[in-house]
Amino acid sequence: MQLTAPTTHRPVPRDADGMAVASFILGLVGLLVLNVFLGPTAIALAAVSLWRGTNRRGRAYLGLGLGVADLLVLLAFMQADGTVSWSF
Repeated sequence: MQLTAPTTHRPVPRDADGMAVASFILGLVGLLVLNVFLGPTAIALAAVSLWRGTNRRGRAYLGLGLGVADLLVLLAFMQADGTVSWSF
């Protein structure tokens, strides 16, 4: 007879691996479009996946680097255009 509930196994590495891949893809797409939104999202997902102990550390680091690159591209375009926001 068991008096306590059995421990459940949470697939944290699998979730963290998915976040690492998602951060890489969002960072890569963010170089082309919507870098103001996709860059910080890629950075956040990469940081969380590294914190949770992903098995795909390389992809997480690539997602982190691409997220930072997204923001640098945005900054370069804003400096080249001489504006703070987009002009329609």
